[in-house]
Amino acid sequence: MFISSENSPPVFKGFTLVMPAVAVGNVGQLAVDLIVSTLNMSRVGYLHTDCLIPMAGNNPYPTCKEDAEELHTAAEVYSSSQLKLAVLQIRAPILQTKSKKFRQLIVSWVKSSGFSRTVVLSSSHAYQRDDQQLQGTPLRYLLTPALQKVSEDALKELGWREMERVSAFPGLTDGNTEPRLYIPGGGITKGLYTDSCAEDVSLAVLLIFCSEGDNIPDAFALVNHLNDWLHLLDNPSQQPNKWKIPTSWSLLFGSGIPPALF
Repeated sequence: MFISSENSPPVFKGFTLVMPAVAVGNVGQLAVDLIVSTLNMSRVGYLHTDCLIPMAGNNPYPTCKEDAEELHTAAEVYSSSQLKLAVLQIRAPILQTKSKKFRQLIVSWVKSSGFSRTVVLSSSHAYQRDDQQLQGTPLRYLLTPALQKVSEDALKELGWREMERVSAFPGLTDGNTEPRLYIPGGGITKGLYTDSCAEDVSLAVLLIFCSEGDNIPDAFALVNHLNDWLHLLDNPSQQPNKWKIPTSWSLLFGSGIPPALF
């Protein structure tokens, strides 16, 4: 459930929600970090759920010493009223046995909050692409039927490719077998998309094929694609495509080797 950190709960009706899927390389989470940090978004609440591994830590987006000492949790909501944009950042893995419950929580919250559309930023294992998925850029998209009427033409004008369905048994052609949606390494991406189709939720998935490692370039690529569609940085006060890297990224790969070892 969503718990507001303000006296009066924020109103999200007509807002766009951007959220990551916890997927290969954590690309979606890194991309969301760039959005929150660059747009200087305000934290307006958090999701309280037993579906995520509990965790807490210092503010990932500090602007001064006092900010850095704030306590932040596993699933928090940030907002920009000017852009009519809300962001859900998820910082912890989803418990495998509670994946379905978490998807239902997200869909229920999206519907009750009145978001005009939801964009899920995700990733998938590059090494498991089939032949047709090797064509073009590593970016793919999915739209639920509720959003296709509104946004499909805009995405095709950008030259994006829809996520291809693949054979259930690679290498075999069987006229009786329907191609299926397959997103290896994508976490809850496929399930959340399928649930949103069933619930008539306006949801888009933007995903990038990648490998584990230093996924910062993938995050920049994904957030730049998102900006091409949503124009998050078209505000005159922002420098075009100038993303602000949060200070917490300096610890992405740990804090270095302790000199005492040597």
